[in-house]
Parts: sequence; structure tokens; C-alpha cells
Amino acid sequence: MTSLPAILGGHPVFSSPINIVRPVLPDYSDLVEELQIILNSGMVTKGKYLSEFENIIAEHLNVKHAIAVSSCTSGLMLTFRGLNLTGEVVVPSFTFMATISSLVWSGLRPVFADVNPNSTNLDPASAEAAITPQTSAIVAVHNFGNPAQIDALINVANRHKISLIFDAAHGFGAQYQGMPVGSQANAQIFSLSPTKLLITGEGGLVATNDDDLANYIGIGREYGNNGNYDSIFAGLNARMPEFSALMGIKSFINLEAAACSRNKTASLYHQLLGQYPGIGFQTVSAGNRNSYKDFSITIDPITFGMNRDVLAQALQSERIDTRKYYQPPAHRQSAYQQYYNDIQLPNTEWLSAHSLSLPIWSNMSSEITSGICEAINRIHNNKLAINQKLG
Repeated sequence: MTSLPAILGGHPVFSSPINIVRPVLPDYSDLVEELQIILNSGMVTKGKYLSEFENIIAEHLNVKHAIAVSSCTSGLMLTFRGLNLTGEVVVPSFTFMATISSLVWSGLRPVFADVNPNSTNLDPASAEAAITPQTSAIVAVHNFGNPAQIDALINVANRHKISLIFDAAHGFGAQYQGMPVGSQANAQIFSLSPTKLLITGEGGLVATNDDDLANYIGIGREYGNNGNYDSIFAGLNARMPEFSALMGIKSFINLEAAACSRNKTASLYHQLLGQYPGIGFQTVSAGNRNSYKDFSITIDPITFGMNRDVLAQALQSERIDTRKYYQPPAHRQSAYQQYYNDIQLPNTEWLSAHSLSLPIWSNMSSEITSGICEAINRIHNNKLAINQKLG
């Protein structure tokens, strides 16, 4: 195999595309018996598998309530309404767009705060500095599956007597001080879409110890109808189907194995890429575990010898898919620029321009990881010629 990168005319490292993610799904044989039960019963929503799934997750997260919904986004929207949030909500801009869209759909004004450049999570000091008399909550994120500074954010929220919610879309498989993320703060809202460690096809879940909030979300996902067709508030159709709940039950069996596998892959990435100047890694605090829903590196163009965008283009020639999470950051997106008040977000801006997510999934082989790193090695060794070619 030639050592010349594909972008310079060499053969690609991989003969077929390496996608950024490959969902690990239950085998049909593991589902068929229960699927037949669902079909025979005619109960394709609000059945026994939904209840079983919610009970399994509540026990796993050590919370009183785990309410399954149609998506993480709908779960966030219902949570914001259930907590009676008003006015402003402090939130990171370095996050997926749904964190912000759910706030705006709920009639709230996002106020952007900066992140820590190493953890990529909301910086508690920056969050506190953004609080005003109109602030009703902080929404933090376990970015890429890396637990946020939960205790520090709880202290900030308590000092200002405001709510604290975690967008835990990437959170299944993550641990905070040895415990699964989910039981801390007012609520944590998870995604169960195909890019995650725990998959229901599409779906989300709200974890909370707040009885009133749980009751609101349970009714809110049913249009606000508490059973007598007299809506007590304007809710959503945010129910999770029985088929999705069943998939979640089967997927949960492999959750711990998925988290361990991804951490093993991340360790190999660290080992093989740590030798290159200019490649940075997300830092995980002692006692925590990253779920590695995504594996993101940063590229310093001065010390690495090429910028993030050139590296991504060169990797694409090697048939390796990557993502630039998050470019643009939320405060630069067309829908949300109007909420940006020109406060400086230097870490967010730097990460947006330098962050690159590499392929990772729950049973990715070491051969694939090593191949990706070998591609980066070829590209780095030929950086002058590549820079000249791509200009």
C-alpha cells in the first residue's frame, strides 16, 4: 500500500466509505417475538413495553421518573413549559441547534455563554456572568457525551434561585463521579436517535425527580389531555410508539458494552494521534466517563501544518467521513443571530473553527481506528504538497 495520500493520487486507505457513525441495532431475531405480541395486541402506543422501558431507565438513572417522548427536542420543550420558564435562559452556543430551537419554540430568549475550551462544555463562570434579573434557567449540555461541571452549575443556579436543566442528548453511557448522568438538577433530557449509544429509532426521554414536572410531561406528551378530552393546557403529540420502546429495551442490554467499546476506541485514538503536534483532545474530569457519542479533536493549523478544513477534505479522499461540530455555532446561525448581543465567546469561536469529529461507533474495530490514524499520518507527512494542491 502506497504511503501517498489519496488526495495526491495514492490509493485510499479504505476501499469502502467509513461513515461518521454506524448504528448498532438489535438483531431481528431478538425482536420478532415481542413484535408479534405488539401486532397481535393492536396496542402500538401507550402499551406495556413503554412502561417497561421507562421503569428500566428510571432504575438505571436512579431517578423517580423517566418519561419517554418522541424526541429529545420535544422533551426539552415540555420541560421548559413544565418548569414555567420565562424570559431569558443562559445556554452555550457550542451545541447542536436543537438545544436552541427548543428554547425559541417555547417562547424563551437564549442568552449565549462561553464554553471551556478543553471540556467543550458550558463554563460555569461564563454562565453566571450572563445571568440577569430576567434569567429563569441555565441549560447546559454534556457535549459529545462529556459530563458537564454539574456541581459547579448547580451552585450557580442555587445562588441565583433559577432552574438548571441538562440537554443530555449525548448522555447515555456517560458517568458523573461514578454515577450515570441523569439524576442531577431539575431535569435531564436524553436523545435516543440512531447516532446515540441507546437507540429507539427516534425518541427522547426526560429524567427527573420532580413529581409535578413528571406529571406535566406525561400529560403534555398527550396533547395536554389528561384522559377526559378536556385539555388542561396546550400540549404536543410527543408519544413514543411501542416499537420504539421495545427497541430501547433491547438496546439497553448493550449500553454498558457500547460505552466501554467507545472508550476503548477513544483511548486508541489518543494513543495513535497524541504524537502529532497541533492535535488536541477533549478533556474528561477525574471520576467522570465520557460516552463518546462523538470523538472530536481540534487542529491547530500552525503546529499541525494544515487547517481543519484541509484535513477533512484529505480524509474524505481516503473515504473517511468527518463532521465539523459545531460550525457555525448557534449564535452565528441565521435563525438565532437575532439573540446574540455581541458578548465575546472566544472559546466557542475557536472550537467552531478548529474542531473535527472522527468516526466512532459502539463496535468499531481497532483496525478501522488504526486505519483512520494511518490516513492522518499520511496526510500529515505530505502536508506541504497537500496545502499547495488545495491552496
